[in-house]
Amino acid sequence: MRRPCTFALPGALFLSFVLGGQAAVTVSVGADQPGARINPAMWGVFFEDINFGGDGGLYPELVKNRSFEFTQPMMGWKKIEKNGASGSWSVETDGPLNDQNPHFLRAQLERAGEGFALENEGFRGMGVKEGGVYDFSVFARAGGEGAVSLEARVLAPDGKALGTARLEGFTPAWRKHSVPVRIGATEPRARLAVALAGRGRLDLDMISLFPRDTYKGRPGGLRADLVQMLADLKPGFVRFPGGCIVEGFSLPLRYQWKTTIGPVEQRRLIVNRWNSEFKHRPAPDYFQSFGLGFFEYFQMCEDIGAEPLPILNCGMACQFNSGELAPLDQLEPYIQDALDLVEFANGPANSLWGLRRAALGHPAPFHMKLLGVGNEQWGPQYLERYERFAKALKARHPQVQLISSAGPDPDGDKFDFLWPKLRALGADLVDEHYYRPPAWFLDNTARYDRYDRNGPKVFAGEYAAQSVRTVSPDNRNNWECALAEAAMLTGFERNADVVRMASYAPLFAHEDAWQWRPDLIWCDNLRVYGTPNYYVQQLFSVNRGDVALPVSVQGAPQAPNRQPRFYASAARDDRAGEFVVKVVNATDAPVVASIEFRGGKGLKSPGVATVLAGASLKDENTFDQPRRVAPQTGALGVSGSKFDYAFRPCSLTVLRLGVAR
Repeated sequence: MRRPCTFALPGALFLSFVLGGQAAVTVSVGADQPGARINPAMWGVFFEDINFGGDGGLYPELVKNRSFEFTQPMMGWKKIEKNGASGSWSVETDGPLNDQNPHFLRAQLERAGEGFALENEGFRGMGVKEGGVYDFSVFARAGGEGAVSLEARVLAPDGKALGTARLEGFTPAWRKHSVPVRIGATEPRARLAVALAGRGRLDLDMISLFPRDTYKGRPGGLRADLVQMLADLKPGFVRFPGGCIVEGFSLPLRYQWKTTIGPVEQRRLIVNRWNSEFKHRPAPDYFQSFGLGFFEYFQMCEDIGAEPLPILNCGMACQFNSGELAPLDQLEPYIQDALDLVEFANGPANSLWGLRRAALGHPAPFHMKLLGVGNEQWGPQYLERYERFAKALKARHPQVQLISSAGPDPDGDKFDFLWPKLRALGADLVDEHYYRPPAWFLDNTARYDRYDRNGPKVFAGEYAAQSVRTVSPDNRNNWECALAEAAMLTGFERNADVVRMASYAPLFAHEDAWQWRPDLIWCDNLRVYGTPNYYVQQLFSVNRGDVALPVSVQGAPQAPNRQPRFYASAARDDRAGEFVVKVVNATDAPVVASIEFRGGKGLKSPGVATVLAGASLKDENTFDQPRRVAPQTGALGVSGSKFDYAFRPCSLTVLRLGVAR
């Protein structure tokens, strides 16, 4: 007896059923019937600053609230005054560093005693590495009589100094001072103390502790191990900066790309939209410093060979929150922001916004081809705004494809209202989102077999199987969910003429500071690992192929609802001269299948088989076991144009087979 894997269903604990018989399974590939070209950017990633994915994650600044601009200006800081120290600390606004950064800290030191200092807790601590060099910097201004010196101390939880450095020579004008700090021991939960000595007044702003070990070694750059995880996915695109943070709780708190470029001290901080969204995971210290801004996003895309896909606010705040709307007669600034972004990304270095890009160190264009108008909007108010954006953008930049929204769900009234309207408007790509139980993914692998081949194309912009329910803090990144996603992805690939792009969401989560789960990649202050879902996406991405090939499965095991539990897709990799077949066996027994290539020249031995499977559907990767569920690769002997293969229970298998000459 062959049983499908057990998958959770909404409204029930588990679904378990038994299949009778041992019917032969045949996977037939039309080797001489090339279908749609598979988009080179088919498999990508979706970044949103949720789960401390930006500050505290991809952007590796270690000091939280470095500019004293949080709603509570001293959040993250603690005053230390020991044995004879006297003076005062206060947050002031007179003569600030600049208008975008109006607050600063004023220290009035009368007597240093044995300790007059501030301590910063970092983002659930500060991760520092033995032998690593970290640049301590601060904008400072001296005032009044006397002279004050400053010592930066990186401290272990027990107070032991892991590294120190000293600054002095402050002047009456704001000036940036910096000094390297070398760390003597690895510590995931260090903190920073800024200790003052002498007597007098010192104004401080933009206090920073930043690692030199960044991706490609860029000063002020991105966390190297996290970007490497993205690079290893070989993503075709990166969607940024979200997500719901594009919309904001209200329009004044929406994401505005122009405020995120230029010197970091001139980027205005705002509260993160996920700061207070979930009562089960409140994050009152979650803000956006925009040290990770649009220039950094574009630069990262270029670094890892991915197409940039920015998403812009369309004059609508998040409809799950305030739903605030910019009146249609006041929409022009939003549209102009979109037009200016295209010029910033693609314009010559002597254009207005191309000149801004060049001044940031990138004279050459970024060659942006994709742009999203709104995030997860719905209703007639969205269509009114999308139409105005599309008219202006297509008139000026017809080469840029626009992403439109199908709403937050893959079905229902909102979805059914939007799709025909967007088709009538001639939309380029429609963004569909799927946060559903694993069984839904298994039952919908043929979803796009029925789509109009001539209508707008699909961007599966957010997909993730939910082990419990959407928004539940108990969701897990287990093999059950990943396997169901793999089945769905075979449906995407088989319908590459309809589904042009796909990305899992959300991308990053900090182990100690998450708001939403499941997530593709988990990190803490020093470590990172990929989930089983990560390895599913990676296997599809690195084995993309160039042309989809027709594939049929005969005799596939079925669930009681007559939906299959054995799935396949196929492609031809022209550069490698290989066929690529992806097979998902969602049953708990091996399935011996006959693989047939019809009409081709036969196969060249040996091939390669890569298998992703877990010992249990509940298996998860962890920091201690980061590859519990990870791909295993071996040689595959084949001959002629037909062979048998035993597919492991509950597995994703990728077969790469050379084409005989």
